[in-house]
Amino acid sequence: MFALMTGIACAAQPVLVYGPGGPAPAMKDAAAAFEQEHGIKVTVTAGPTPGWIERAKQDADVIYSGSETMMTDFTVAMGGRIQEASITPLYLRPLSILVRPGNPKHIHGVADLVKPGVRILVVNGAGQNGVWEDMAGRKGNLDTVRKIRTNIASYAANSAIARDTWTSRSDIDAWLIWNIWQVSNPKLADVVSIEPDYAIYRDAGVALTEHGSGNPAAKQFVDFLQSPQGSAIFTKWGWQK
Repeated sequence: MFALMTGIACAAQPVLVYGPGGPAPAMKDAAAAFEQEHGIKVTVTAGPTPGWIERAKQDADVIYSGSETMMTDFTVAMGGRIQEASITPLYLRPLSILVRPGNPKHIHGVADLVKPGVRILVVNGAGQNGVWEDMAGRKGNLDTVRKIRTNIASYAANSAIARDTWTSRSDIDAWLIWNIWQVSNPKLADVVSIEPDYAIYRDAGVALTEHGSGNPAAKQFVDFLQSPQGSAIFTKWGWQK
């Protein structure tokens, strides 16, 4: 029986997965756990879209995203290769404030971000389009939007660029980004939770491609991501149901 099961596992097609950098630590952890449990290789290619989109058009089985708007962009960029009916939101994570280790500016929420002289880094792109504005405008107070905009010192097109800016510019006091970036980079910054009445959440989603629909292991991996084991892995990396 063992030899038979080993033969089945070896015969299974590998699963090729593509998506952004933010959910990548959890996705790669899940891929490793799936491979260990089922003996099926899952390769996760992550990072800014231009680095992988052309390859994904050729061989992707699964695409994952960092927000619903990002998944919509992927359906366009993939030229009809994503099965839109298979798109499934997986887990949420909150927008948070990352601060320098030890929080030297004593930033404890949005109320501190609007103070004169606070220098803020935001990501405006790659699933975070306008997320700072969503936060600032949550309570319908235009003055908060104005003050946050005044304090923005740098806009980054994606999270990877934002990280480079954060590490190279010590004059920046606060970085608006998902909590998961601090979970996977604990020495880079401390995390401050945003007040509930300003809270913004976006999800990671997953979808099969037309290519992946012919690979039973791809559907099996997508199911694994939604299983209790997959949920526990994402929770470890800062995600929520």
